[in-house]
Amino acid sequence: MQITDVTTTVLAYPEGGPIQDATIPTPREGSGGRSQLFVHIHTDAMVEGLGVGSASPGTRDVIERGLKDVLIGQDPFHIEKIWNDMFWRVRGYGRKGVAFCALSAVDIGLWDLKAKALGLPLYRLLGPFAEEVPIYGSGGWTNFNEEELIAEMAGYVEQGIPRVKMKVGKDFGHSEREDLARLAAVRKALGDDVAIYVDANNGYYPKQAIYMAREFEQYQVGWFEEPVLADDVEGLAQIRNATTIPIATGEHEYTKYGFRELIARGGADIVQPDVGRVGGITEWMKVAHIAHGFNLPVAPHAVQLVHLHLACATPNLKVVEYMNVGLQGDRVWYTEFPQQQNGVWAPFKDRPGLGLTLNPEAVARYSV
Repeated sequence: MQITDVTTTVLAYPEGGPIQDATIPTPREGSGGRSQLFVHIHTDAMVEGLGVGSASPGTRDVIERGLKDVLIGQDPFHIEKIWNDMFWRVRGYGRKGVAFCALSAVDIGLWDLKAKALGLPLYRLLGPFAEEVPIYGSGGWTNFNEEELIAEMAGYVEQGIPRVKMKVGKDFGHSEREDLARLAAVRKALGDDVAIYVDANNGYYPKQAIYMAREFEQYQVGWFEEPVLADDVEGLAQIRNATTIPIATGEHEYTKYGFRELIARGGADIVQPDVGRVGGITEWMKVAHIAHGFNLPVAPHAVQLVHLHLACATPNLKVVEYMNVGLQGDRVWYTEFPQQQNGVWAPFKDRPGLGLTLNPEAVARYSV
């Protein structure tokens, strides 16, 4: 089998309100919508791999102009070799950032293709540890008022999901009292039996984060995510050593090398690789193994329908992120995808690869 072509599709769905976290500026009036990049890896065996990636500026261009010629003519089963070829192709302009998002999307497509060619769901090809995994309901954006915030968090609980995550660090960390008031309101509304995680999206400074962590402790917070700038590993370690709340981070880290530094320098209690950034499935699995070697749990960030498969093959999994904003797009892009049941999620067991098919009507209507 050989790769004969690589093409891309970008879908932009105009519905869905804008979202804001600690370090996203106030959304412009009329902004919003959801978008997604897809990579199609074509072969002479008529098996096609579907990659999923970020539609951020430049990603599609890197795939079509920087990586396509690396792929054509190769055996798609040689994933480690192809990953290495792509890594060195972008070495001068993207060992992090947009180029690695492009590499990641292609790598996801290669694994989907391989699993389809073998007639296996992806998680079974990877070697399952579990057939289903726990999830948490994620959102609680800072542009939600208190009533909207509680409604979303309670909505997850009503679906049987006993874990939720909300945003803190509002207004680039300048609204500490409001952060605490919002957290107190959610805890009061949900009661003591629901796990609450908080995510500051890099919004605090280290000393400020330590102070806030001590305030958060009274609300039984299950983890404190990205309290400071993702590159401030020393700051993450200081906060980790100063609070009983586990520190979760990693969504903005790239490659096994970045995670080696993050973990070895004591920057994380819970490791959060993002398959769409870290280097695809090939690199994500290596990061999960590194975390396991340090006896740390993994809680992947976003890209939920891909992470569902990887999570089933991860013995040190903590929980999988399940996002309403992600579902808004997934319901448009795909003909069908598996549904969670009472806080537990399982991939389709009878569909090869990721088990996802793009909806032709959505492609016709929303293609960019």
